[in-house]
Amino acid sequence: MILRLLPLCLLGVTTIADAHDFWLQPQHWQAAPDQPVGVTLQVGHGPDRQRSSIPARRIVRFEAITPEGRRVDLDKRLDIGGATQDATVAFGTRGAYLVVLETDNNAESHLPAGRFNAYLEDEGLTGAIAHRARTNRTGAEGAETYSRHAKTIVQVGAADPQQQARIVRPTGLTLEIVPEVSPLSALPGRPLPVRIYYRGRPLAGALVKLNDLDADAKPVEMQRSDANGRAIFTMPGKGSWQFNVIWTRPQPKSSLADFDTSFSSLSFGITR
Repeated sequence: MILRLLPLCLLGVTTIADAHDFWLQPQHWQAAPDQPVGVTLQVGHGPDRQRSSIPARRIVRFEAITPEGRRVDLDKRLDIGGATQDATVAFGTRGAYLVVLETDNNAESHLPAGRFNAYLEDEGLTGAIAHRARTNRTGAEGAETYSRHAKTIVQVGAADPQQQARIVRPTGLTLEIVPEVSPLSALPGRPLPVRIYYRGRPLAGALVKLNDLDADAKPVEMQRSDANGRAIFTMPGKGSWQFNVIWTRPQPKSSLADFDTSFSSLSFGITR
Protein backbone atom coordinates (compact mmCIF):
# COMPACT_ATOMS: atom_id res chain seq x y z
CA MET A 1 0.00 0.00 0.00
CA ILE A 2 1.43 3.37 -1.07
CA LEU A 3 0.22 6.24 1.07
CA ARG A 4 0.97 9.92 0.87
CA LEU A 5 2.06 11.21 4.27
CA LEU A 6 1.63 14.80 5.37
CA PRO A 7 4.26 16.41 7.59
CA LEU A 8 2.76 16.52 11.04
CA CYS A 9 3.94 16.31 14.62
CA LEU A 10 2.34 13.54 16.61
CA LEU A 11 2.63 15.55 19.76
CA GLY A 12 1.64 19.18 19.83
CA VAL A 13 -0.83 21.82 20.78
CA THR A 14 -4.20 21.62 19.10
CA THR A 15 -6.78 24.34 18.80
CA ILE A 16 -10.42 24.04 19.81
CA ALA A 17 -11.30 23.57 16.12
CA ASP A 18 -8.83 20.66 15.88
CA ALA A 19 -10.33 19.03 18.96
CA HIS A 20 -13.98 19.10 17.96
CA ASP A 21 -16.04 17.34 15.30
CA PHE A 22 -14.37 14.87 12.96
CA TRP A 23 -16.31 13.01 10.29
CA LEU A 24 -16.25 11.30 6.89
CA GLN A 25 -17.76 13.40 4.10
CA PRO A 26 -18.70 11.48 0.92
CA GLN A 27 -18.87 13.40 -2.32
CA HIS A 28 -22.27 11.75 -2.90
CA TRP A 29 -24.56 10.20 -0.30
CA GLN A 30 -26.18 8.07 -2.99
CA ALA A 31 -24.36 6.48 -5.91
CA ALA A 32 -24.92 4.05 -8.75
CA PRO A 33 -23.31 0.59 -8.59
CA ASP A 34 -19.55 0.85 -9.25
CA GLN A 35 -19.69 4.66 -9.29
CA PRO A 36 -16.55 6.12 -7.62
CA VAL A 37 -17.33 8.27 -4.57
CA GLY A 38 -14.68 10.60 -3.21
CA VAL A 39 -14.45 10.85 0.59
CA THR A 40 -12.77 13.60 2.59
CA LEU A 41 -11.87 13.65 6.27
CA GLN A 42 -13.38 16.77 7.81
CA VAL A 43 -12.71 18.44 11.16
CA GLY A 44 -14.10 21.45 13.01
CA HIS A 45 -17.39 23.23 12.53
CA GLY A 46 -18.71 26.59 11.40
CA PRO A 47 -15.94 28.93 10.22
CA ASP A 48 -13.26 26.55 11.58
CA ARG A 49 -14.32 23.64 9.38
CA GLN A 50 -11.54 22.22 7.19
CA ARG A 51 -10.10 19.03 5.80
CA SER A 52 -8.31 17.06 8.47
CA SER A 53 -4.53 16.86 8.28
CA ILE A 54 -4.35 13.57 10.16
CA PRO A 55 -1.38 11.46 8.97
CA ALA A 56 -2.16 8.17 7.27
CA ARG A 57 0.04 6.26 9.71
CA ARG A 58 -2.46 6.98 12.49
CA ILE A 59 -5.33 5.27 10.67
CA VAL A 60 -5.69 1.74 12.03
CA ARG A 61 -8.99 0.80 10.42
CA PHE A 62 -10.61 1.86 7.16
CA GLU A 63 -13.22 -0.53 5.86
CA ALA A 64 -16.74 -0.92 4.56
CA ILE A 65 -19.53 -2.99 6.05
CA THR A 66 -21.65 -4.34 3.21
CA PRO A 67 -25.46 -4.74 3.39
CA GLU A 68 -24.84 -8.46 4.01
CA GLY A 69 -22.47 -7.73 6.89
CA ARG A 70 -19.22 -8.53 5.10
CA ARG A 71 -16.19 -6.42 6.04
CA VAL A 72 -14.17 -5.02 3.13
CA ASP A 73 -10.70 -3.58 3.76
CA LEU A 74 -10.41 -0.15 2.11
CA ASP A 75 -6.81 0.67 3.05
CA LYS A 76 -5.73 0.71 -0.59
CA ARG A 77 -8.40 3.30 -1.34
CA LEU A 78 -6.75 5.88 0.92
CA ASP A 79 -5.05 8.94 -0.57
CA ILE A 80 -4.62 11.12 2.51
CA GLY A 81 -3.95 14.70 1.48
CA GLY A 82 -4.99 14.10 -2.13
CA ALA A 83 -5.90 17.09 -4.27
CA THR A 84 -9.67 16.66 -3.94
CA GLN A 85 -10.27 13.71 -1.61
CA ASP A 86 -8.64 11.50 1.01
CA ALA A 87 -10.10 8.26 -0.33
CA THR A 88 -12.21 6.95 -3.18
CA VAL A 89 -14.69 4.09 -2.71
CA ALA A 90 -17.01 2.21 -5.06
CA PHE A 91 -19.43 -0.63 -4.41
CA GLY A 92 -20.82 -3.03 -6.97
CA THR A 93 -24.12 -4.15 -5.44
CA ARG A 94 -27.09 -2.17 -4.22
CA GLY A 95 -27.76 -1.42 -0.59
CA ALA A 96 -26.62 0.74 2.33
CA TYR A 97 -22.90 0.58 3.15
CA LEU A 98 -21.16 1.77 6.28
CA VAL A 99 -17.71 3.24 5.70
CA VAL A 100 -15.75 3.06 8.96
CA LEU A 101 -12.52 4.81 9.97
CA GLU A 102 -10.63 4.56 13.25
CA THR A 103 -7.31 6.00 14.41
CA ASP A 104 -4.88 5.18 17.16
CA ASN A 105 -4.63 7.42 20.23
CA ASN A 106 -1.05 8.50 19.61
CA ALA A 107 -1.93 12.17 19.25
CA GLU A 108 -1.66 14.50 22.21
CA SER A 109 -3.35 17.83 22.86
CA HIS A 110 -2.32 20.53 25.35
CA LEU A 111 -4.53 23.52 26.08
CA PRO A 112 -4.28 26.32 28.65
CA ALA A 113 -6.58 25.89 31.64
CA GLY A 114 -9.24 28.34 30.48
CA ARG A 115 -9.54 26.91 27.00
CA PHE A 116 -9.46 23.32 28.25
CA ASN A 117 -12.20 24.01 30.80
CA ALA A 118 -14.30 25.73 28.12
CA TYR A 119 -13.88 22.73 25.82
CA LEU A 120 -15.01 20.35 28.59
CA GLU A 121 -18.05 22.54 29.25
CA ASP A 122 -18.90 22.80 25.55
CA GLU A 123 -18.78 19.03 25.09
CA GLY A 124 -20.65 18.28 28.29
CA LEU A 125 -17.79 16.27 29.79
CA THR A 126 -18.99 16.74 33.35
CA GLY A 127 -17.03 13.77 34.65
CA ALA A 128 -13.76 15.32 33.51
CA ILE A 129 -14.76 18.69 35.01
CA ALA A 130 -15.47 17.01 38.35
CA HIS A 131 -12.22 15.06 38.19
CA ARG A 132 -10.19 18.25 37.63
CA ALA A 133 -11.95 19.90 40.56
CA ARG A 134 -11.45 16.87 42.79
CA THR A 135 -7.73 16.70 41.99
CA ASN A 136 -7.20 20.48 42.25
CA ARG A 137 -6.36 20.69 38.54
CA THR A 138 -9.03 23.16 37.40
CA GLY A 139 -6.45 25.90 37.03
CA ALA A 140 -3.87 23.68 35.33
CA GLU A 141 -3.17 23.08 31.67
CA GLY A 142 -5.21 20.25 30.20
CA ALA A 143 -3.43 17.41 28.41
CA GLU A 144 -5.10 14.53 26.62
CA THR A 145 -4.32 11.77 24.17
CA TYR A 146 -7.09 11.28 21.64
CA SER A 147 -8.45 9.01 18.93
CA ARG A 148 -11.01 9.39 16.14
CA HIS A 149 -13.86 6.99 15.33
CA ALA A 150 -16.08 7.81 12.35
CA LYS A 151 -18.78 6.17 10.26
CA THR A 152 -20.67 7.36 7.20
CA ILE A 153 -23.52 5.82 5.22
CA VAL A 154 -23.25 5.49 1.44
CA GLN A 155 -26.39 4.31 -0.34
CA VAL A 156 -25.84 2.42 -3.58
CA GLY A 157 -28.88 2.42 -5.83
CA ALA A 158 -32.37 3.23 -4.60
CA ALA A 159 -32.88 3.09 -0.83
CA ASP A 160 -34.46 -0.18 0.27
CA PRO A 161 -35.29 -0.73 3.98
CA GLN A 162 -34.55 -4.45 3.50
CA GLN A 163 -30.91 -3.61 2.71
CA GLN A 164 -30.23 -1.29 5.67
CA ALA A 165 -29.98 -3.75 8.57
CA ARG A 166 -26.25 -3.15 9.15
CA ILE A 167 -26.79 0.54 9.85
CA VAL A 168 -28.47 -0.27 13.17
CA ARG A 169 -25.75 -2.65 14.42
CA PRO A 170 -22.48 -1.80 16.18
CA THR A 171 -19.25 -2.16 14.21
CA GLY A 172 -16.91 -2.43 17.19
CA LEU A 173 -15.57 1.13 17.34
CA THR A 174 -14.17 2.19 20.71
CA LEU A 175 -16.81 4.94 20.89
CA GLU A 176 -19.77 4.46 18.57
CA ILE A 177 -23.11 6.01 17.66
CA VAL A 178 -25.63 3.38 16.57
CA PRO A 179 -29.10 4.43 15.35
CA GLU A 180 -31.92 2.16 16.42
CA VAL A 181 -33.72 2.79 13.12
CA SER A 182 -32.15 3.54 9.77
CA PRO A 183 -32.15 7.31 9.10
CA LEU A 184 -32.45 6.46 5.40
CA SER A 185 -35.96 5.13 6.03
CA ALA A 186 -37.23 7.06 9.06
CA LEU A 187 -39.82 9.74 8.40
CA PRO A 188 -38.96 13.40 9.11
CA GLY A 189 -40.37 14.58 12.41
CA ARG A 190 -40.54 11.10 13.89
CA PRO A 191 -38.31 9.95 16.78
CA LEU A 192 -34.78 8.90 15.84
CA PRO A 193 -33.26 7.04 18.80
CA VAL A 194 -29.54 6.31 18.90
CA ARG A 195 -27.42 4.33 21.34
CA ILE A 196 -23.91 5.23 22.41
CA TYR A 197 -21.40 2.46 23.09
CA TYR A 198 -18.03 2.89 24.74
CA ARG A 199 -15.69 -0.07 24.72
CA GLY A 200 -18.59 -2.33 23.82
CA ARG A 201 -20.98 -1.21 26.58
CA PRO A 202 -23.86 1.28 26.60
CA LEU A 203 -22.60 4.68 27.73
CA ALA A 204 -24.67 6.86 30.07
CA GLY A 205 -24.30 10.60 30.45
CA ALA A 206 -22.73 11.40 27.08
CA LEU A 207 -23.77 14.62 25.33
CA VAL A 208 -24.79 13.68 21.78
CA LYS A 209 -25.14 16.39 19.13
CA LEU A 210 -26.94 16.44 15.78
CA ASN A 211 -25.44 18.85 13.26
CA ASP A 212 -26.71 20.15 9.93
CA LEU A 213 -23.57 19.93 7.79
CA ASP A 214 -24.86 22.69 5.53
CA ALA A 215 -25.05 25.09 8.51
CA ASP A 216 -22.97 23.57 11.29
CA ALA A 217 -21.93 26.54 13.41
CA LYS A 218 -24.25 25.21 16.14
CA PRO A 219 -25.96 21.85 16.68
CA VAL A 220 -29.62 21.61 15.74
CA GLU A 221 -30.31 19.29 18.70
CA MET A 222 -28.46 17.94 21.74
CA GLN A 223 -29.44 15.08 24.04
CA ARG A 224 -27.83 13.21 26.96
CA SER A 225 -27.66 9.44 26.77
CA ASP A 226 -29.62 7.69 29.50
CA ALA A 227 -28.62 4.74 31.68
CA ASN A 228 -29.00 2.45 28.66
CA GLY A 229 -26.86 4.65 26.43
CA ARG A 230 -29.95 5.87 24.58
CA ALA A 231 -30.67 9.36 23.27
CA ILE A 232 -33.77 10.26 21.26
CA PHE A 233 -33.67 12.89 18.51
CA THR A 234 -36.19 14.18 16.00
CA MET A 235 -35.60 12.75 12.55
CA PRO A 236 -34.41 15.58 10.28
CA GLY A 237 -35.49 16.13 6.69
CA LYS A 238 -33.60 16.37 3.43
CA GLY A 239 -29.97 17.40 3.79
CA SER A 240 -26.54 16.39 5.11
CA TRP A 241 -26.36 15.42 8.77
CA GLN A 242 -23.89 14.36 11.41
CA PHE A 243 -24.14 12.96 14.91
CA ASN A 244 -21.12 13.38 17.14
CA VAL A 245 -20.18 12.48 20.69
CA ILE A 246 -17.03 12.75 22.81
CA TRP A 247 -16.01 10.76 25.85
CA THR A 248 -12.93 10.91 28.02
CA ARG A 249 -11.50 8.98 30.93
CA PRO A 250 -8.83 10.03 33.46
CA GLN A 251 -5.36 8.56 33.11
CA PRO A 252 -3.06 7.35 35.92
CA LYS A 253 -0.83 9.94 37.58
CA SER A 254 2.14 8.26 35.93
CA SER A 255 0.78 9.13 32.48
CA LEU A 256 2.00 12.19 30.58
CA ALA A 257 -1.64 13.06 29.75
CA ASP A 258 -4.51 13.74 32.14
CA PHE A 259 -7.20 12.12 29.95
CA ASP A 260 -7.64 9.70 27.07
CA THR A 261 -10.38 11.02 24.80
CA SER A 262 -12.41 9.45 22.00
CA PHE A 263 -14.23 11.45 19.32
CA SER A 264 -16.97 9.66 17.40
CA SER A 265 -19.31 10.61 14.56
CA LEU A 266 -21.95 9.23 12.22
CA SER A 267 -22.63 11.18 9.02
CA PHE A 268 -25.46 10.54 6.58
CA GLY A 269 -27.48 12.24 3.87
CA ILE A 270 -31.22 12.34 3.29
CA THR A 271 -31.86 12.72 -0.43
CA ARG A 272 -35.59 12.12 -0.64
